[in-house]
Amino acid sequence: MAPRQPIRPNGDGTFRLELAAQERAVLAAIVADLEGLLADDPGDEILIRLFPTARPDDPEAEAEFREMVRDELVAKRRSRLAAVTELVEATVLDREQLAAWMGAVNDIRLVLGTRLDVSEDDEFDDAEGADPESAARAAYWYLGWLLEHLVEASATEL
Repeated sequence: MAPRQPIRPNGDGTFRLELAAQERAVLAAIVADLEGLLADDPGDEILIRLFPTARPDDPEAEAEFREMVRDELVAKRRSRLAAVTELVEATVLDREQLAAWMGAVNDIRLVLGTRLDVSEDDEFDDAEGADPESAARAAYWYLGWLLEHLVEASATEL
C-alpha cells in the first residue's frame, strides 16, 4: 500500500487537497490560535521564530530594521493564515493558494515548535500519551508531514 499523499498535482497547475475532516478541523483551530496571537501582540516572545533578529550585534540597527519591516511581515503572515482559513474546506488549490498554505503551515510549525521548545534532536514518541503536551507535539509532527507534502507537490510543478 502506497503512503497517503494529502496533496497531489492535477497536471493543470492546480493541486488536489485530500484531508480528512478531522485534519481540516485541527488546521482551522491552529490557524485561529496563531491569528489571535498576531492580533493580540505581534511582539509576543512565542512568535520569536517568525521574526528573528536581523542585527543581534547592533540593537539600534535592529530596532530600526524592525520598525521598517515588522508591519509588512505581520500583514504577510496574516494574509497566509486568512488564505488557509478561507480554503480549509477546499479540495483544489492553485499555485498561489498552495504557496499561502506552505507559508502558513511553516509559520504555525515554527510557533508551535518554539512553544514546545522542540530541538533538532527531538523525535516523535507516541508512547508519551500521558504528556500534557502530547496533542501539541502530535500537531507539530503532523504539520511537518503536511508541509513536506505541500513542498513536494509544489516542486513537481517547477
